[in-house]
Amino acid sequence: MAATVKDVARRAGVSPRTVSNVVTGTTRVADATRARVEQAIAELGYRPNAAARNLRRGRTGMIALVVPELDQPYFAELARATIAAAERHDYRVMLEQTDAAESAERRVFAADQDSTLFDGIIFSAVEIGLSDVRSISQARPVVLLGERSFESAFDHVAIDNVAAARTAVQHLIDLGRTRIAAIGAQDDHDTARLRTLGYTTALRDAGQAVDPALIESTRRFHRADGAEAMARLLDQGEPPDAVFCYSDVLALGAMHTLHTRGLRIPEDVAVVGIDDIEDGRFSHPPLTTISPDKEYIARQAVDRLIARIGDRELAAVDLVAPSELVVRQSTSGTP
Repeated sequence: MAATVKDVARRAGVSPRTVSNVVTGTTRVADATRARVEQAIAELGYRPNAAARNLRRGRTGMIALVVPELDQPYFAELARATIAAAERHDYRVMLEQTDAAESAERRVFAADQDSTLFDGIIFSAVEIGLSDVRSISQARPVVLLGERSFESAFDHVAIDNVAAARTAVQHLIDLGRTRIAAIGAQDDHDTARLRTLGYTTALRDAGQAVDPALIESTRRFHRADGAEAMARLLDQGEPPDAVFCYSDVLALGAMHTLHTRGLRIPEDVAVVGIDDIEDGRFSHPPLTTISPDKEYIARQAVDRLIARIGDRELAAVDLVAPSELVVRQSTSGTP
């Protein structure tokens, strides 16, 4: 039979409440006592009953991660990191995909208003507005991801998209590229809008003109969108010698078009993306990218959500996740 709290207490020579205090970490326990309890737990192979503990606390032990597209590698990798971060708190993660549709975003939260599906939500918002998130947060703690910060009224974790884009474009400028295109502009998409700002700022700071003909809009951040945008750029009278893509997936699509047109990467056209997804490390050539710290984003989002589940009155924080340029052969090197 599985070991119980009472078994651990007898082995350690303490009360069952002391064992519970060690397991939950809710009450200070002397170091020597904690060591005895932890040794007894290890010897007996005791596993706390998380479901029973959550029931006593009036919690489900579940949190929701709501993202636009789970088939996007960035969100899939972020989900994996979030699950690992939640496990450290004995929480499980329910994944929800909205396909960046306002109706789907509303539906996720409407379904939970009068239920106990989960204790809190980590939410990458795309379409819904401030009033919607305020309504959601009255029922459940919420931590926001990405660029939908809503005036810092809620806990928020994101990279600095303007700085990330500037770093990517500056890298291309430093390589001597003079006709640098951008793929991924979307006027109604906060992340895309900020990456466009970073792109134009880097060019102006370097004394290069911003040519609107070199900024290609896309409907989504999909491979096909990147491939089609690259084709349009190449069909211009004077094609670019470099391209900054607003995601690695767009960059992979752009590289596909360059290969099919017989152009060399990076000799003819250098390519850089953002996200540092695994596919980019194995593309031909490997893709230069801006790497956001996805583990940091997941860990901070989960830690902040768990803290807010315990104390709904915590002041909101706005956390900027680190990111760095990872140079690979798509910008500097021979394929």
